[in-house]
Amino acid sequence: MNHFINIKDIPIFKLRKIISDARKRKLNRKRLNILDIDKDEPLKGKLLIQMFEKSSLRTRLSFSIAIKQLSGGELTLRPGELHLGKGTESLSDTAKIISTFGSAFMLRTDSDDKLKNFKKYMTIPIINGLSPSSHPTQVLSDVFTIEEIKKKPISNLQICWIGDAKNNVINSLIEASVKFSFKLNIGCPKKYYPNKKLLAWAKKNRGKIKIFNDSIKAAIGSDVVFTDKVISMNDKVNKSKKLNDFKKFKVTSKVMNNAKKDAIFLHCLPRGNEVSNDVFLGKQSKVWQQALNRVYVQKSILLYCFNKLR
Repeated sequence: MNHFINIKDIPIFKLRKIISDARKRKLNRKRLNILDIDKDEPLKGKLLIQMFEKSSLRTRLSFSIAIKQLSGGELTLRPGELHLGKGTESLSDTAKIISTFGSAFMLRTDSDDKLKNFKKYMTIPIINGLSPSSHPTQVLSDVFTIEEIKKKPISNLQICWIGDAKNNVINSLIEASVKFSFKLNIGCPKKYYPNKKLLAWAKKNRGKIKIFNDSIKAAIGSDVVFTDKVISMNDKVNKSKKLNDFKKFKVTSKVMNNAKKDAIFLHCLPRGNEVSNDVFLGKQSKVWQQALNRVYVQKSILLYCFNKLR
């Protein structure tokens, strides 16, 4: 049994095994419909229980489809309908009940502590579908997408992030940059630098990270340009002030023109004003392929959790 909570806690050979398995499974589904089951039926009889404390479209859809393609089933819990959500049952008791009925638990939460406590009391694998400090399933899928499009290891590429560097996606991307040994340029305002402890961990582990206060400089020579919503789900800030802080950190055609000619644009979605329409809807944008690949990688993450990777 394995948990999938943060990229930095998982050995690189296991992360590579997940990506390799996802690649094979995607190839094997070329002639199959969305709900056709994989021939090996690896998770037959298994039940994935999901709980969403935060809004979700891609994570919800992709995990539901992933477990069904693996021949398992899924059940989604709504926090407001549980005794836990109403404060009349402890988290430890809730965790034990979920462990009794389910085979794995995927939690999308507004609390890192809650994720840690569920892990403490559960006897089944737990997957972080998003927490305030981490979005590991998204970023591992992004690594898969980049290598699929570029047809080379991500360690040979330069990745660029433009925008808020204090959110969960960039945290996981920093962790991935160390694990997969790729160059990561971050373009952000000085007030929105990445987490200091995470940067210290990256430096200690030979991370190749550069931070710029200029979006153009950050993008120069990059193979991939990432961004995310400036106002994220975890933000409790003066929205108009924050949006004003990021006026010069919008991904436009000018920014993309400073990246390599064959650079691609990625965005985990949903989008806001942080990217221009011509970039988001242009030829360099691979956001729909990026979203679809969540299914394949999350299938292999589920198999990793059950020690069933091929």
